[in-house]
Amino acid sequence: MEIPVTGFVFQSDDSDPLHSHQLFITSWDGRPLHVHQFQGTTSFDMGHRHHYAGTTEPAPSGVPHTHRYFTFTSVDDGHRHEISGVTGPAITLPTGGHYHEFRGTTTINGVNPHSHHYSGQTSPE
Repeated sequence: MEIPVTGFVFQSDDSDPLHSHQLFITSWDGRPLHVHQFQGTTSFDMGHRHHYAGTTEPAPSGVPHTHRYFTFTSVDDGHRHEISGVTGPAITLPTGGHYHEFRGTTTINGVNPHSHHYSGQTSPE
């Protein structure tokens, strides 16, 4: 089974012998792809909190979908945590477009090992 994919490849200027190419997919099976921004602040634990921001992985528009996400928190109290997961399903906005909710627990890190909780909503499509 073949799935039509469109996009483009970004090539470096070849000044680095270990260069790589980036592939940007713009549609999958005839549907345009989109991403969302997300940001927030973790729970206050062990005397501090962390900030985070990132962009979800692309997903097709116009169909039920979720997005995977991954980022690192800010460095606070000498350490940072990883945040990753999958958003909830698309929630339609009355004015058009949609957003997603996300929530989870960071990785464990710090001199006194601990994690933080986080939750929020992505930017609208």
